[in-house]
Amino acid sequence: MQKFSGKTVYRGIAMGPAVVLKKADEQVKRTGIVDAEAEIARVHKSLEQSKEQLQQLYEKAAAEVGEAHAAVFEAHQMMLEDEDFLEAIYSMIRSEMVNGEYAAATIGEKFAQIFADMEDDYMRARAADVRDITNRLIRNLSGSQQTDLHAAQPSVIVAEDLSPSETVQMNKEKILAFVTVHGSTNSHTAILARMMNIPALVGVPLDLEKIKDGMQVIADGITGEVIVEPTAAQALEAEKKIADEREKARLLLELKGKENVTHDGKHIQVFANIGGVGDVRYVLENDAGGIGLFRSEFLYLGRNDLPTEEEQFQAYRHVLQAMGDKKVIIRTLDIGADKKADYLHLGQEENPALGYRAIRICLTQTDVFKTQLRALLRASMYGNLSVMYPMIISVDEVRKILDIVYEVKKELDAEGVSYKMPEQGIMIETPAAVMICDELAELVDFFSIGTNDLTQYTLAIDRQNEKLDNFYDPHHPAVLKMIRMIAEGAHRCGKWVGICGELGADLELTETFIKMGIDELSVSPSMVLPLRKRIREL
Repeated sequence: MQKFSGKTVYRGIAMGPAVVLKKADEQVKRTGIVDAEAEIARVHKSLEQSKEQLQQLYEKAAAEVGEAHAAVFEAHQMMLEDEDFLEAIYSMIRSEMVNGEYAAATIGEKFAQIFADMEDDYMRARAADVRDITNRLIRNLSGSQQTDLHAAQPSVIVAEDLSPSETVQMNKEKILAFVTVHGSTNSHTAILARMMNIPALVGVPLDLEKIKDGMQVIADGITGEVIVEPTAAQALEAEKKIADEREKARLLLELKGKENVTHDGKHIQVFANIGGVGDVRYVLENDAGGIGLFRSEFLYLGRNDLPTEEEQFQAYRHVLQAMGDKKVIIRTLDIGADKKADYLHLGQEENPALGYRAIRICLTQTDVFKTQLRALLRASMYGNLSVMYPMIISVDEVRKILDIVYEVKKELDAEGVSYKMPEQGIMIETPAAVMICDELAELVDFFSIGTNDLTQYTLAIDRQNEKLDNFYDPHHPAVLKMIRMIAEGAHRCGKWVGICGELGADLELTETFIKMGIDELSVSPSMVLPLRKRIREL
Protein backbone atom coordinates (compact mmCIF):
# COMPACT_ATOMS: atom_id res chain seq x y z
CA MET A 1 0.00 0.00 0.00
CA GLN A 2 1.21 3.49 -0.87
CA LYS A 3 -0.56 6.75 -0.02
CA PHE A 4 0.04 10.11 -1.71
CA SER A 5 -1.45 13.59 -1.29
CA GLY A 6 -2.41 15.89 -4.15
CA LYS A 7 -4.63 18.83 -5.05
CA THR A 8 -8.29 18.13 -5.72
CA VAL A 9 -9.63 19.25 -9.09
CA TYR A 10 -13.06 17.65 -8.77
CA ARG A 11 -14.51 16.30 -5.53
CA GLY A 12 -15.60 12.73 -5.71
CA ILE A 13 -14.11 9.31 -5.20
CA ALA A 14 -13.36 6.40 -7.50
CA MET A 15 -11.61 3.06 -7.24
CA GLY A 16 -10.39 0.84 -10.05
CA PRO A 17 -7.43 -0.47 -12.06
CA ALA A 18 -4.75 1.99 -13.13
CA VAL A 19 -3.97 2.79 -16.73
CA VAL A 20 -0.61 4.58 -16.91
CA LEU A 21 -0.21 6.97 -19.84
CA LYS A 22 3.43 7.67 -20.58
CA LYS A 23 4.84 10.04 -23.17
CA ALA A 24 6.38 8.14 -26.05
CA ASP A 25 10.18 8.01 -26.09
CA GLU A 26 11.15 9.96 -29.20
CA GLN A 27 14.63 8.37 -29.38
CA VAL A 28 14.62 5.32 -31.65
CA LYS A 29 17.82 3.25 -31.38
CA ARG A 30 19.71 2.06 -34.44
CA THR A 31 20.57 -1.63 -34.27
CA GLY A 32 22.12 -3.94 -36.83
CA ILE A 33 20.29 -6.92 -38.36
CA VAL A 34 21.42 -10.09 -40.16
CA ASP A 35 18.32 -10.83 -42.28
CA ALA A 36 16.91 -7.87 -44.22
CA GLU A 37 13.98 -9.78 -45.71
CA ALA A 38 12.88 -11.04 -42.29
CA GLU A 39 13.03 -7.45 -41.00
CA ILE A 40 10.96 -6.22 -43.96
CA ALA A 41 8.41 -8.95 -43.24
CA ARG A 42 8.24 -7.66 -39.65
CA VAL A 43 7.64 -4.13 -40.93
CA HIS A 44 4.93 -5.38 -43.30
CA LYS A 45 3.16 -7.15 -40.42
CA SER A 46 3.24 -3.96 -38.34
CA LEU A 47 1.89 -2.00 -41.32
CA GLU A 48 -1.12 -4.30 -41.54
CA GLN A 49 -1.65 -3.97 -37.78
CA SER A 50 -1.49 -0.17 -38.04
CA LYS A 51 -4.01 -0.08 -40.90
CA GLU A 52 -6.37 -2.31 -38.95
CA GLN A 53 -6.16 0.01 -35.93
CA LEU A 54 -6.85 3.04 -38.11
CA GLN A 55 -9.86 1.34 -39.68
CA GLN A 56 -11.28 0.66 -36.20
CA LEU A 57 -10.68 4.29 -35.21
CA TYR A 58 -12.35 5.47 -38.43
CA GLU A 59 -15.46 3.34 -37.83
CA LYS A 60 -15.77 4.48 -34.21
CA ALA A 61 -15.26 8.16 -35.06
CA ALA A 62 -17.70 7.98 -37.99
CA ALA A 63 -20.37 6.50 -35.72
CA GLU A 64 -19.81 9.02 -32.91
CA VAL A 65 -18.96 12.31 -34.64
CA GLY A 66 -19.64 11.76 -38.34
CA GLU A 67 -17.61 10.83 -41.39
CA ALA A 68 -16.17 14.32 -41.86
CA HIS A 69 -14.39 14.18 -38.50
CA ALA A 70 -13.34 10.56 -39.07
CA ALA A 71 -11.71 11.27 -42.45
CA VAL A 72 -8.30 11.87 -40.87
CA PHE A 73 -8.03 8.16 -40.00
CA GLU A 74 -8.90 7.20 -43.58
CA ALA A 75 -6.19 9.56 -44.84
CA HIS A 76 -3.67 7.99 -42.48
CA GLN A 77 -4.48 4.53 -43.87
CA MET A 78 -3.80 5.83 -47.38
CA MET A 79 -0.44 7.26 -46.30
CA LEU A 80 0.58 3.86 -44.93
CA GLU A 81 0.01 2.44 -48.42
CA ASP A 82 2.18 5.05 -50.17
CA GLU A 83 4.67 3.15 -52.35
CA ASP A 84 7.42 5.78 -52.19
CA PHE A 85 7.25 5.87 -48.39
CA LEU A 86 7.32 2.09 -48.00
CA GLU A 87 9.99 1.51 -50.65
CA ALA A 88 12.27 4.06 -48.99
CA ILE A 89 11.96 2.19 -45.66
CA TYR A 90 12.61 -1.20 -47.28
CA SER A 91 15.56 0.17 -49.28
CA MET A 92 17.21 1.56 -46.14
CA ILE A 93 16.78 -1.76 -44.33
CA ARG A 94 18.43 -3.63 -47.22
CA SER A 95 21.24 -1.16 -47.90
CA GLU A 96 22.22 -0.31 -44.31
CA MET A 97 21.09 -3.55 -42.59
CA VAL A 98 19.29 -1.60 -39.84
CA ASN A 99 16.21 -2.36 -37.76
CA GLY A 100 12.73 -1.42 -39.01
CA GLU A 101 12.08 1.06 -36.18
CA TYR A 102 15.14 3.13 -37.10
CA ALA A 103 14.43 2.97 -40.83
CA ALA A 104 10.79 4.04 -40.29
CA ALA A 105 11.81 6.90 -37.97
CA THR A 106 14.48 8.16 -40.38
CA ILE A 107 12.37 7.95 -43.54
CA GLY A 108 9.28 9.23 -41.76
CA GLU A 109 11.11 12.36 -40.62
CA LYS A 110 12.51 12.95 -44.13
CA PHE A 111 9.03 12.75 -45.66
CA ALA A 112 7.58 14.95 -42.90
CA GLN A 113 10.25 17.59 -43.56
CA ILE A 114 9.43 17.60 -47.26
CA PHE A 115 5.84 18.56 -46.38
CA ALA A 116 6.95 21.03 -43.69
CA ASP A 117 9.08 22.93 -46.25
CA MET A 118 6.21 23.41 -48.72
CA GLU A 119 4.67 26.86 -49.21
CA ASP A 120 1.05 25.70 -49.16
CA ASP A 121 -0.42 25.78 -45.63
CA TYR A 122 -2.51 22.67 -46.22
CA MET A 123 0.48 20.66 -47.45
CA ARG A 124 2.66 21.89 -44.57
CA ALA A 125 0.05 20.56 -42.16
CA ARG A 126 0.50 17.07 -43.65
CA ALA A 127 3.90 16.85 -41.92
CA ALA A 128 2.12 16.17 -38.63
CA ASP A 129 0.13 13.37 -40.33
CA VAL A 130 3.33 11.69 -41.54
CA ARG A 131 4.84 11.86 -38.05
CA ASP A 132 1.65 10.46 -36.54
CA ILE A 133 1.53 7.40 -38.80
CA THR A 134 5.29 6.88 -38.42
CA ASN A 135 4.96 6.89 -34.63
CA ARG A 136 2.09 4.39 -34.84
CA LEU A 137 4.19 2.10 -37.04
CA ILE A 138 7.17 2.35 -34.67
CA ARG A 139 5.00 1.59 -31.63
CA ASN A 140 3.66 -1.52 -33.31
CA LEU A 141 7.13 -2.61 -34.36
CA SER A 142 8.58 -2.17 -30.89
CA GLY A 143 5.58 -3.65 -29.09
CA SER A 144 5.12 -0.46 -27.04
CA GLN A 145 1.58 0.10 -28.27
CA GLN A 146 -0.29 2.92 -26.55
CA THR A 147 -3.08 1.90 -24.23
CA ASP A 148 -6.37 1.61 -26.08
CA LEU A 149 -8.82 3.30 -23.73
CA HIS A 150 -11.70 2.34 -25.99
CA ALA A 151 -11.04 -1.34 -25.37
CA ALA A 152 -9.98 -1.07 -21.72
CA GLN A 153 -12.28 -1.58 -18.77
CA PRO A 154 -13.22 1.56 -16.76
CA SER A 155 -9.94 2.73 -15.23
CA VAL A 156 -8.16 5.39 -13.19
CA ILE A 157 -6.00 7.33 -15.65
CA VAL A 158 -2.52 8.02 -14.23
CA ALA A 159 -0.17 10.34 -16.15
CA GLU A 160 2.68 12.81 -15.85
CA ASP A 161 0.33 15.48 -17.16
CA LEU A 162 -2.48 15.74 -19.70
CA SER A 163 -3.04 18.37 -22.37
CA PRO A 164 -6.56 19.60 -23.17
CA SER A 165 -6.45 17.89 -26.57
CA GLU A 166 -5.44 14.57 -24.98
CA THR A 167 -8.23 14.82 -22.43
CA VAL A 168 -10.99 15.79 -24.83
CA GLN A 169 -10.26 12.82 -27.13
CA MET A 170 -10.61 10.23 -24.38
CA ASN A 171 -13.58 7.91 -24.11
CA LYS A 172 -15.30 9.36 -21.06
CA GLU A 173 -17.18 6.12 -20.42
CA LYS A 174 -13.87 4.37 -19.67
CA ILE A 175 -12.50 6.95 -17.20
CA LEU A 176 -13.16 6.57 -13.46
CA ALA A 177 -10.73 9.31 -12.37
CA PHE A 178 -7.69 11.39 -13.41
CA VAL A 179 -4.48 11.41 -11.37
CA THR A 180 -1.52 13.46 -12.64
CA VAL A 181 1.95 14.17 -11.27
CA HIS A 182 1.91 17.75 -12.55
CA GLY A 183 -0.82 20.20 -13.49
CA SER A 184 -2.69 23.09 -11.92
CA THR A 185 -6.18 23.05 -10.41
CA ASN A 186 -6.94 26.00 -12.70
CA SER A 187 -5.80 24.44 -15.99
CA HIS A 188 -8.13 23.68 -18.89
CA THR A 189 -7.65 19.97 -18.31
CA ALA A 190 -8.88 20.48 -14.75
CA ILE A 191 -11.88 22.37 -16.10
CA LEU A 192 -12.65 19.47 -18.44
CA ALA A 193 -12.47 16.98 -15.56
CA ARG A 194 -15.01 19.03 -13.62
CA MET A 195 -17.25 19.28 -16.68
CA MET A 196 -17.08 15.51 -17.14
CA ASN A 197 -17.99 14.93 -13.48
CA ILE A 198 -14.87 12.80 -12.99
CA PRO A 199 -12.86 12.75 -9.73
CA ALA A 200 -9.47 14.27 -10.44
CA LEU A 201 -6.30 15.09 -8.54
CA VAL A 202 -3.16 16.90 -9.72
CA GLY A 203 0.25 17.40 -8.16
CA VAL A 204 0.39 13.82 -6.89
CA PRO A 205 4.08 12.80 -6.39
CA LEU A 206 3.85 9.38 -8.04
CA ASP A 207 6.77 7.48 -9.55
CA LEU A 208 5.22 6.35 -12.82
CA GLU A 209 7.92 3.73 -13.29
CA LYS A 210 6.58 1.93 -10.21
CA ILE A 211 2.88 2.21 -11.08
CA LYS A 212 1.83 -0.61 -13.39
CA ASP A 213 -1.32 -1.03 -15.48
CA GLY A 214 -3.92 -2.97 -13.55
CA MET A 215 -2.79 -1.93 -10.07
CA GLN A 216 -5.79 -1.05 -7.88
CA VAL A 217 -5.99 2.70 -7.18
CA ILE A 218 -8.27 4.82 -4.99
CA ALA A 219 -8.55 8.44 -6.20
CA ASP A 220 -10.20 10.36 -3.38
CA GLY A 221 -10.99 13.92 -4.42
CA ILE A 222 -12.75 14.47 -1.08
CA THR A 223 -9.61 14.04 1.05
CA GLY A 224 -7.11 14.81 -1.71
CA GLU A 225 -5.46 11.40 -1.38
CA VAL A 226 -4.42 8.69 -3.82
CA ILE A 227 -3.91 5.16 -2.52
CA VAL A 228 -2.10 2.60 -4.68
CA GLU A 229 -2.83 -1.05 -3.92
CA PRO A 230 -5.07 -0.31 -0.90
CA THR A 231 -5.59 -2.72 1.97
CA ALA A 232 -8.89 -4.60 2.25
CA ALA A 233 -10.02 -2.16 4.96
CA GLN A 234 -9.17 0.89 2.81
CA ALA A 235 -10.99 -0.60 -0.18
CA LEU A 236 -14.07 -1.26 1.98
CA GLU A 237 -14.03 2.31 3.31
CA ALA A 238 -13.73 3.63 -0.26
CA GLU A 239 -16.71 1.54 -1.37
CA LYS A 240 -18.81 3.06 1.45
CA LYS A 241 -17.79 6.60 0.44
CA ILE A 242 -18.60 5.87 -3.21
CA ALA A 243 -22.06 4.63 -2.14
CA ASP A 244 -22.59 7.81 -0.05
CA GLU A 245 -21.69 10.00 -3.03
CA ARG A 246 -24.14 8.11 -5.23
CA GLU A 247 -26.90 8.66 -2.66
CA LYS A 248 -26.18 12.41 -2.57
CA ALA A 249 -26.39 12.45 -6.38
CA ARG A 250 -29.70 10.59 -6.25
CA LEU A 251 -31.18 13.18 -3.87
CA LEU A 252 -30.04 16.00 -6.13
CA LEU A 253 -31.89 14.41 -9.05
CA GLU A 254 -35.14 15.19 -7.23
CA LEU A 255 -34.51 18.85 -8.13
CA LYS A 256 -34.86 18.15 -11.85
CA GLY A 257 -37.60 20.20 -13.46
CA LYS A 258 -37.80 22.66 -10.56
CA GLU A 259 -37.22 26.39 -10.92
CA ASN A 260 -34.01 28.20 -10.01
CA VAL A 261 -35.71 30.70 -7.72
CA THR A 262 -34.85 32.06 -4.29
CA HIS A 263 -37.37 32.20 -1.43
CA ASP A 264 -38.06 35.87 -2.19
CA GLY A 265 -38.79 35.17 -5.88
CA LYS A 266 -35.51 36.04 -7.59
CA HIS A 267 -35.07 33.89 -10.75
CA ILE A 268 -31.58 32.94 -11.93
CA GLN A 269 -30.75 31.23 -15.21
CA VAL A 270 -28.58 28.14 -14.64
CA PHE A 271 -26.79 27.05 -17.80
CA ALA A 272 -23.99 24.55 -18.50
CA ASN A 273 -20.49 24.80 -20.00
CA ILE A 274 -19.43 22.19 -22.57
CA GLY A 275 -16.39 21.44 -24.70
CA GLY A 276 -17.84 19.38 -27.53
CA VAL A 277 -20.87 18.01 -29.32
CA GLY A 278 -20.82 14.81 -27.30
CA ASP A 279 -21.19 16.76 -24.04
CA VAL A 280 -24.74 17.90 -24.85
CA ARG A 281 -26.10 14.76 -23.21
CA TYR A 282 -24.54 15.85 -19.90
CA VAL A 283 -26.38 19.17 -20.21
CA LEU A 284 -29.71 17.41 -20.77
CA GLU A 285 -29.09 14.76 -18.10
CA ASN A 286 -28.46 17.48 -15.52
CA ASP A 287 -31.47 19.59 -16.60
CA ALA A 288 -29.58 22.79 -17.41
CA GLY A 289 -31.62 25.69 -18.75
CA GLY A 290 -29.29 26.11 -21.71
CA ILE A 291 -25.64 26.17 -22.71
CA GLY A 292 -23.84 29.21 -21.40
CA LEU A 293 -20.49 28.33 -22.94
CA PHE A 294 -19.76 26.03 -25.87
CA ARG A 295 -15.98 26.00 -26.16
CA SER A 296 -15.70 25.87 -29.95
CA GLU A 297 -11.90 25.67 -29.79
CA PHE A 298 -12.16 21.95 -29.06
CA LEU A 299 -13.27 21.51 -32.67
CA TYR A 300 -9.79 22.77 -33.57
CA LEU A 301 -7.73 20.64 -31.15
CA GLY A 302 -6.47 17.10 -31.63
CA ARG A 303 -6.24 17.42 -35.41
CA ASN A 304 -3.72 18.46 -38.06
CA ASP A 305 -5.62 21.15 -39.94
CA LEU A 306 -8.44 23.63 -39.59
CA PRO A 307 -12.01 22.32 -39.35
CA THR A 308 -13.90 23.20 -42.50
CA GLU A 309 -16.98 25.42 -42.57
CA GLU A 310 -19.12 22.34 -43.16
CA GLU A 311 -17.61 20.43 -40.24
CA GLN A 312 -18.25 23.37 -37.93
CA PHE A 313 -21.75 23.94 -39.28
CA GLN A 314 -22.70 20.31 -38.63
CA ALA A 315 -21.32 20.45 -35.08
CA TYR A 316 -23.14 23.69 -34.21
CA ARG A 317 -26.36 22.53 -35.87
CA HIS A 318 -26.29 19.26 -33.92
CA VAL A 319 -25.95 21.09 -30.59
CA LEU A 320 -28.66 23.63 -31.41
CA GLN A 321 -31.12 20.97 -32.56
CA ALA A 322 -30.43 18.84 -29.47
CA MET A 323 -31.15 21.80 -27.19
CA GLY A 324 -34.43 22.76 -28.90
CA ASP A 325 -35.62 26.19 -27.79
CA LYS A 326 -33.02 26.50 -25.03
CA LYS A 327 -30.34 29.15 -25.46
CA VAL A 328 -26.94 27.99 -26.75
CA ILE A 329 -24.06 30.46 -26.37
CA ILE A 330 -21.11 29.54 -28.58
CA ARG A 331 -17.77 31.20 -27.91
CA THR A 332 -15.70 31.86 -31.00
CA LEU A 333 -12.22 30.39 -31.32
CA ASP A 334 -10.35 30.86 -28.03
CA ILE A 335 -7.07 29.15 -28.77
CA GLY A 336 -3.56 29.94 -27.61
CA ALA A 337 -1.90 29.82 -24.16
CA ASP A 338 -2.19 26.14 -23.11
CA LYS A 339 -4.45 25.22 -26.06
CA LYS A 340 -2.14 24.57 -28.99
CA ALA A 341 -2.84 24.02 -32.68
CA ASP A 342 0.43 23.80 -34.62
CA TYR A 343 -1.24 24.38 -37.98
CA LEU A 344 -2.15 27.95 -36.91
CA HIS A 345 1.59 28.72 -36.62
CA LEU A 346 1.20 30.55 -33.31
CA GLY A 347 4.89 30.17 -32.48
CA GLN A 348 6.58 30.02 -29.08
CA GLU A 349 5.95 32.88 -26.66
CA GLU A 350 7.51 33.71 -23.30
CA ASN A 351 4.14 34.79 -21.90
CA PRO A 352 1.49 32.93 -23.94
CA ALA A 353 -1.35 33.88 -21.55
CA LEU A 354 -0.61 37.50 -22.48
CA GLY A 355 0.14 36.75 -26.11
CA TYR A 356 -1.27 35.90 -29.49
CA ARG A 357 -4.53 34.17 -28.59
CA ALA A 358 -8.33 34.19 -28.85
CA ILE A 359 -9.82 37.24 -30.60
CA ARG A 360 -6.32 38.48 -31.48
CA ILE A 361 -5.87 35.46 -33.76
CA CYS A 362 -9.33 35.96 -35.27
CA LEU A 363 -8.74 39.64 -36.03
CA THR A 364 -5.36 38.80 -37.58
CA GLN A 365 -6.26 35.60 -39.47
CA THR A 366 -9.63 36.88 -40.63
CA ASP A 367 -10.13 34.01 -43.10
CA VAL A 368 -10.19 31.59 -40.15
CA PHE A 369 -12.62 33.87 -38.30
CA LYS A 370 -14.93 34.30 -41.29
CA THR A 371 -15.14 30.55 -41.83
CA GLN A 372 -16.32 30.11 -38.26
CA LEU A 373 -18.79 32.99 -38.48
CA ARG A 374 -20.27 31.60 -41.68
CA ALA A 375 -20.81 28.24 -40.00
CA LEU A 376 -22.36 29.90 -36.95
CA LEU A 377 -24.78 32.06 -38.92
CA ARG A 378 -25.84 29.12 -41.08
CA ALA A 379 -26.46 27.04 -37.95
CA SER A 380 -28.54 29.82 -36.38
CA MET A 381 -31.57 28.56 -38.31
CA TYR A 382 -31.68 25.40 -36.17
CA GLY A 383 -32.07 26.75 -32.64
CA ASN A 384 -31.68 29.60 -30.17
CA LEU A 385 -28.10 30.74 -30.85
CA SER A 386 -26.04 33.45 -29.18
CA VAL A 387 -22.41 34.15 -30.10
CA MET A 388 -19.78 35.63 -27.84
CA TYR A 389 -16.24 36.81 -28.44
CA PRO A 390 -13.34 36.22 -25.99
CA MET A 391 -10.43 38.33 -24.68
CA ILE A 392 -11.81 41.77 -25.48
CA ILE A 393 -9.79 44.79 -24.36
CA SER A 394 -11.18 47.68 -26.43
CA VAL A 395 -14.19 49.24 -28.14
CA ASP A 396 -12.21 49.24 -31.38
CA GLU A 397 -11.93 45.44 -31.27
CA VAL A 398 -15.68 45.04 -30.91
CA ARG A 399 -16.31 47.41 -33.81
CA LYS A 400 -13.90 45.41 -35.99
CA ILE A 401 -15.69 42.19 -35.02
CA LEU A 402 -19.08 43.63 -35.91
CA ASP A 403 -17.70 44.86 -39.25
CA ILE A 404 -16.49 41.35 -40.08
CA VAL A 405 -19.86 39.89 -39.04
CA TYR A 406 -21.52 42.38 -41.40
CA GLU A 407 -19.20 41.28 -44.23
CA VAL A 408 -20.13 37.64 -43.61
CA LYS A 409 -23.84 38.53 -43.61
CA LYS A 410 -23.43 40.26 -46.99
CA GLU A 411 -21.67 37.19 -48.40
CA LEU A 412 -24.46 34.88 -47.22
CA ASP A 413 -27.12 37.26 -48.54
CA ALA A 414 -25.42 37.31 -51.94
CA GLU A 415 -25.35 33.51 -51.96
CA GLY A 416 -28.99 33.26 -50.88
CA VAL A 417 -28.07 31.38 -47.70
CA SER A 418 -30.63 31.60 -44.86
CA TYR A 419 -29.64 32.66 -41.35
CA LYS A 420 -31.02 34.38 -38.26
CA MET A 421 -28.98 37.09 -36.60
CA PRO A 422 -27.96 35.71 -33.19
CA GLU A 423 -27.42 37.71 -30.03
CA GLN A 424 -23.91 39.18 -30.00
CA GLY A 425 -22.04 39.20 -26.71
CA ILE A 426 -18.52 39.53 -25.37
CA MET A 427 -16.57 37.92 -22.60
CA ILE A 428 -15.34 40.27 -19.91
CA GLU A 429 -12.11 38.70 -18.70
CA THR A 430 -9.55 41.51 -18.75
CA PRO A 431 -9.30 44.45 -16.34
CA ALA A 432 -9.29 46.74 -19.40
CA ALA A 433 -12.75 45.50 -20.42
CA VAL A 434 -14.02 45.97 -16.87
CA MET A 435 -12.95 49.61 -16.80
CA ILE A 436 -14.75 50.41 -20.10
CA CYS A 437 -17.71 48.06 -19.63
CA ASP A 438 -20.25 50.92 -19.98
CA GLU A 439 -18.94 51.75 -23.46
CA LEU A 440 -18.74 48.09 -24.46
CA ALA A 441 -22.31 47.44 -23.31
CA GLU A 442 -23.57 49.97 -25.85
CA LEU A 443 -22.28 47.77 -28.69
CA VAL A 444 -23.39 44.26 -27.65
CA ASP A 445 -26.39 42.36 -26.35
CA PHE A 446 -24.84 40.74 -23.27
CA PHE A 447 -21.74 40.18 -21.16
CA SER A 448 -20.38 36.86 -19.95
CA ILE A 449 -17.71 37.08 -17.26
CA GLY A 450 -14.77 34.71 -17.67
CA THR A 451 -13.66 34.60 -14.06
CA ASN A 452 -10.70 32.28 -14.71
CA ASP A 453 -8.80 34.77 -16.86
CA LEU A 454 -10.20 37.79 -15.03
CA THR A 455 -8.69 36.44 -11.81
CA GLN A 456 -5.43 35.60 -13.58
CA TYR A 457 -5.00 39.05 -15.08
CA THR A 458 -6.20 40.96 -12.02
CA LEU A 459 -3.86 39.14 -9.63
CA ALA A 460 -0.96 38.84 -12.11
CA ILE A 461 -0.90 35.08 -11.53
CA ASP A 462 -0.44 32.47 -14.27
CA ARG A 463 -3.23 30.01 -13.48
CA GLN A 464 -1.32 27.23 -15.28
CA ASN A 465 1.60 27.56 -12.85
CA GLU A 466 1.09 24.95 -10.15
CA LYS A 467 3.63 26.73 -7.90
CA LEU A 468 1.18 29.63 -7.59
CA ASP A 469 -1.93 27.66 -6.62
CA ASN A 470 -1.63 28.89 -3.03
CA PHE A 471 -1.55 32.52 -4.23
CA TYR A 472 -4.43 32.19 -6.70
CA ASP A 473 -7.42 33.63 -4.82
CA PRO A 474 -10.63 33.92 -6.88
CA HIS A 475 -12.35 35.36 -3.76
CA HIS A 476 -9.94 38.30 -3.75
CA PRO A 477 -11.85 41.54 -3.01
CA ALA A 478 -10.51 43.11 -6.22
CA VAL A 479 -11.96 40.29 -8.33
CA LEU A 480 -15.36 40.48 -6.62
CA LYS A 481 -15.42 44.27 -6.93
CA MET A 482 -14.75 43.96 -10.67
CA ILE A 483 -17.62 41.49 -11.08
CA ARG A 484 -19.94 43.98 -9.34
CA MET A 485 -18.74 46.77 -11.66
CA ILE A 486 -19.44 44.62 -14.73
CA ALA A 487 -22.97 43.76 -13.56
CA GLU A 488 -23.77 47.40 -12.85
CA GLY A 489 -22.32 48.54 -16.19
CA ALA A 490 -24.37 46.01 -18.15
CA HIS A 491 -27.61 46.78 -16.34
CA ARG A 492 -27.20 50.54 -16.82
CA CYS A 493 -27.44 49.84 -20.55
CA GLY A 494 -30.29 47.36 -20.19
CA LYS A 495 -28.09 44.35 -21.02
CA TRP A 496 -27.98 41.02 -19.19
CA VAL A 497 -24.84 39.60 -17.63
CA GLY A 498 -23.74 36.08 -16.78
CA ILE A 499 -20.74 34.25 -15.36
CA CYS A 500 -19.31 31.33 -17.31
CA GLY A 501 -16.02 30.93 -15.43
CA GLU A 502 -15.30 28.37 -12.72
CA LEU A 503 -16.32 30.87 -10.03
CA GLY A 504 -19.95 30.50 -11.11
CA ALA A 505 -19.95 27.04 -9.51
CA ASP A 506 -18.55 28.30 -6.19
CA LEU A 507 -21.54 27.78 -3.89
CA GLU A 508 -19.98 30.04 -1.26
CA LEU A 509 -20.43 32.97 -3.67
CA THR A 510 -23.87 32.17 -5.09
CA GLU A 511 -25.66 34.56 -2.72
CA THR A 512 -23.06 37.28 -3.39
CA PHE A 513 -23.55 36.99 -7.15
CA ILE A 514 -27.34 37.15 -6.86
CA LYS A 515 -27.08 40.29 -4.71
CA MET A 516 -24.78 41.81 -7.34
CA GLY A 517 -27.51 41.26 -9.93
CA ILE A 518 -25.90 38.49 -11.98
CA ASP A 519 -28.65 37.17 -14.28
CA GLU A 520 -27.13 33.83 -15.36
CA LEU A 521 -24.62 31.33 -13.99
CA SER A 522 -23.10 28.78 -16.36
CA VAL A 523 -21.28 25.87 -14.74
CA SER A 524 -20.06 22.37 -15.53
CA PRO A 525 -23.06 20.05 -16.08
CA SER A 526 -22.28 18.17 -12.87
CA MET A 527 -22.76 21.40 -10.86
CA VAL A 528 -26.17 22.38 -12.29
CA LEU A 529 -28.24 20.56 -9.67
CA PRO A 530 -26.05 21.51 -6.66
CA LEU A 531 -26.24 25.15 -7.80
CA ARG A 532 -30.02 24.89 -8.22
CA LYS A 533 -30.26 23.50 -4.68
CA ARG A 534 -28.21 26.41 -3.32
CA ILE A 535 -30.31 29.03 -5.14
CA ARG A 536 -33.55 27.54 -3.83
CA GLU A 537 -32.21 27.70 -0.25
CA LEU A 538 -31.49 31.44 -0.36
